[in-house]
Amino acid sequence: MEAVAEREGTSTKAGTAPLLRKAAVLGAGTMGSRIAAHLANAGVSVLLLDLAASVGARNSVADKALDALKKGKPAAFYAPSAAARIRTGNFDDDLAQLAECDWIIEAVTENLEIKQQLLARVAPHVQPHAVLTTNTSGIPVGLIAGVLPADLRRRWFGTHFFNPPRYMRLVEVIPGPDTDPTAMESLSGFLDQNLGKEVVRARDTPNFIANRIGTFFILETLRVMEEEGLNVEEVDALTGTAIGLPRTGTFRLADMVGLDILSHVARNFAKAKQDAGGQAALPPFLETMLERKWLGDKTGGGFYKKERGADGKDVRLVLDLKTLEYQSSSKPKLPALDMAKNAESLPERLRMLLSGDQKKDKAARFHWKLLTRLWNYTADCLPEIADSAASVDRAMRAGYNWQFGPFEMWDAVGVADTVKRMKEAGEHVSPVVETMLASGAATWYGDHGGQSYDPATQRYQPVARALGLARIARFRSSNGVVRGNPGASLVDLGDGIACIELHSKKSAIGDDIMRLITKTLEPASDAVRDFRGFVISSDADNFSVGANLMQLLLAAQEGEWDDVDLTIRAFQRMTQSIKFCPRPVVVAPYALCLGGGTEISLHGARRQAHAELYMGLVETGVGLIPGGGGTKEFALKATDEAIRAFGDASRVAISTELVDTMKQAFETIAMAKVSTSAAEARALNLLTEEDGITLNRERLLLDAKAAAEALAEGGYLPPVMRTDIPAAGESVRATLKLGAYIMQQSGYASDHDVKVAGHVAHILCGGRVAPGTRVTEQYFMDLEREAFLSLCGERKTQERIAYTLNSGKPLRN
Repeated sequence: MEAVAEREGTSTKAGTAPLLRKAAVLGAGTMGSRIAAHLANAGVSVLLLDLAASVGARNSVADKALDALKKGKPAAFYAPSAAARIRTGNFDDDLAQLAECDWIIEAVTENLEIKQQLLARVAPHVQPHAVLTTNTSGIPVGLIAGVLPADLRRRWFGTHFFNPPRYMRLVEVIPGPDTDPTAMESLSGFLDQNLGKEVVRARDTPNFIANRIGTFFILETLRVMEEEGLNVEEVDALTGTAIGLPRTGTFRLADMVGLDILSHVARNFAKAKQDAGGQAALPPFLETMLERKWLGDKTGGGFYKKERGADGKDVRLVLDLKTLEYQSSSKPKLPALDMAKNAESLPERLRMLLSGDQKKDKAARFHWKLLTRLWNYTADCLPEIADSAASVDRAMRAGYNWQFGPFEMWDAVGVADTVKRMKEAGEHVSPVVETMLASGAATWYGDHGGQSYDPATQRYQPVARALGLARIARFRSSNGVVRGNPGASLVDLGDGIACIELHSKKSAIGDDIMRLITKTLEPASDAVRDFRGFVISSDADNFSVGANLMQLLLAAQEGEWDDVDLTIRAFQRMTQSIKFCPRPVVVAPYALCLGGGTEISLHGARRQAHAELYMGLVETGVGLIPGGGGTKEFALKATDEAIRAFGDASRVAISTELVDTMKQAFETIAMAKVSTSAAEARALNLLTEEDGITLNRERLLLDAKAAAEALAEGGYLPPVMRTDIPAAGESVRATLKLGAYIMQQSGYASDHDVKVAGHVAHILCGGRVAPGTRVTEQYFMDLEREAFLSLCGERKTQERIAYTLNSGKPLRN
């Protein structure tokens, strides 16, 4: 195995991830089985072992876990076929198979004796090249290793995944006292590049980094809540997006995780740390909830629960922590939060919330107490739990989905100012931060985030970053913006590649984005002359939610049909500029990539997608059709696939192969199918086999850049507008429309659904023409535009658009 990183200023040298063909997971519980699933997602063959069953099939424990994985929600696998990479077994019969494995992960119950007994049996089967790690969430890694031989202890360390492993980015890597750094760094490279993880080095202390800080934060939230007399819903509003935390807030998150898990982590910490009693003590109401088995979602109720109302609809109830009785849910009234919504950034919002009048505003008192206690506790822990403040912040962002880590939060509101306020109020101030301020350092981070304060040396030290990790913002800062407008910018990525960054609200595609993309990629543009390739992507939470529906709805309601027509034509010009640009355009979609975002992606020379990709042509859900070339591209794909299968382009229009490929295209568009992963996007024909998939979101941009460079260096030539496409024609069109009618008669489609589906079939098949009639790409786009305009005039389509804009949900009318 090779090391993947060395400190070098603000970056680290890129290493090669180890060649890891086969892994074993010991323990088929929730975490173990889901770790196995994610390894299978990455193409690794996995041996999943658990106890041998005393009756029935010997492997039934692991078999049941694998069956549960296949049915589980959220899905553990990128695609159902990945489950075939997992083979089950048991500890009694199959330990010898560990000799075939490159990585063995222990994930049995959190009991030191059980872990050590199993590892003693495992050790003789571990090959000299293999690594052995533990997924323990809190038992000291060095203590577990006591039963291992000396040579194996060099290849032993902790790899603490967060649940669910497919979706949670953090893996804490914890060395034991004898761990070989080379082995640990090599596997860290695999975790980063092959599993898509944010790898954070933690010290071998109770609960490591994220659970140490996260558990303190949750328990401190409960204490401050009681001090201020707040209720569950008020606290969830105060500890959600208002301060850069997930919208679940504290109590909804606790219900999702499970109160038993939370209490286990807290008690594990208290047991390991003699001075932790006050920090890890559970409040009495939580002890009562544990006794009553009110553990959250897994038991049907915790701080919240749902009951069926008299009208048959689910009603959400919330627990009154004073009476421990459930009552109707209601929206909390917190004027300070309403005011903070006007803030344009999280730092501004935090400063606004902490500047409130604490004598009058309970929200201001709550935030001040909670955040200052969090910051001081984290500073006190820093020398014990992590190598740097940056490690703590990365762990909290990746493990708990915080927007800012605690030290980043503190910098955002001002360290010196808050410390002064704490001292004036006679509150505790961490000696670590006092020493930092006395040294002349005023913030935890320096050099625009490139350095962080190190308590050991009392100086700023470079923040180590692996090469290959980057967001567009980094290049904006270093290289500047070539051109831009409120919706999009052209950013120089270096090496002759530029990025078109989408940055409108939710990356909704409006006039600004269409104008910049078209102007940038047209053959005579300066950008085409100056750059040899392009990437289209974004730093926002989602790639794009599609076209600006509000703009479209207003124009349709006002009857501004010329404006609507011009907008559709502009959208089509934009997608055609992407497809026919003289330079290769690589689109890098991720997260939500819907409607018009998918149409942008379909027209790229290549796509470099993030593995977590929720992609689809969803326009039919609002009563429209993909009008920016998306339906046209699916018609071309279906035709080309049928020609490859049938073998005779001149007669393909009468082939069953074309009927089959057109049905698939029709179902994907008419049913507004959305992928649950990049792998599924391939199955839906939204991605091709040539398109790349990146598991680490932080590597997506530079992977897309590399794809653009490879195309450019390979002598890229753009496609030519097609003028000789055999249309499927009237007979296939009738077949597709019949399918929609059957769906209607079965109660799965409304009258308006059928009307919209009819337009989709009309476009895909080339309209009312004879099978095999030769048509052009432009002809398909004209059909798109006509259908789009027609549907915009439908009252039910306008109702669907308005409902979706107001609720975020589709309307079936």
